Amino acid sequence: MRTLIASAFVSLDGVVEAPGGEPGYRNAGWTFKDIAFDEAVFELKGREQEEATALMMGRVSYEAFSPVWPDMTDEFPRYKVMPKYVVSTTLQDEDLVDDWGEITILRSLDDVAALKETEGGPIIIAGSATLIRDLSDAGLIDRYHLLLFPVLLGAGKKLFSDTDKDKQNLELVESTAYSNGVQKLVYDVIR
Repeated sequence: MRTLIASAFVSLDGVVEAPGGEPGYRNAGWTFKDIAFDEAVFELKGREQEEATALMMGRVSYEAFSPVWPDMTDEFPRYKVMPKYVVSTTLQDEDLVDDWGEITILRSLDDVAALKETEGGPIIIAGSATLIRDLSDAGLIDRYHLLLFPVLLGAGKKLFSDTDKDKQNLELVESTAYSNGVQKLVYDVIR
């Protein structure tokens, strides 16, 4: 069985929208504004590329990443070659880029659950706030890699939904506080 890892930049009030500057959101780029850069914060991102055997994202993140990430071989070298899974009910095969390795469209959460049952290593979910919320609500996430930023954004897509569901316990397996106030929090889902 494969491990599904949700990776997110998150504000203290739970917002995950547009951390890198994606257009259309009033606080776009909030991970870089008014927060001192500390290279150590991003160690987790490099480790994710080394440990993951596949990358998963929703359609919106795919459409944002696919024109840019294939050429970012210095920042994301392993993501270029590893298999990618896009969860979408609307994306078609002809919409996929040619220069980013093997890309498979999954049509439902049931498809994601079936993928988890296959042999292979961890699958990292990049971006994809809506997908992460849906997978969390369905009990399909196994681990959370969170970089918690010391900022309150007030509005935007949240990491977790407001769905009325049973309590889910997590186990903190790794944490680090950095000089700029960012915290790395790695949680395993307890089943």
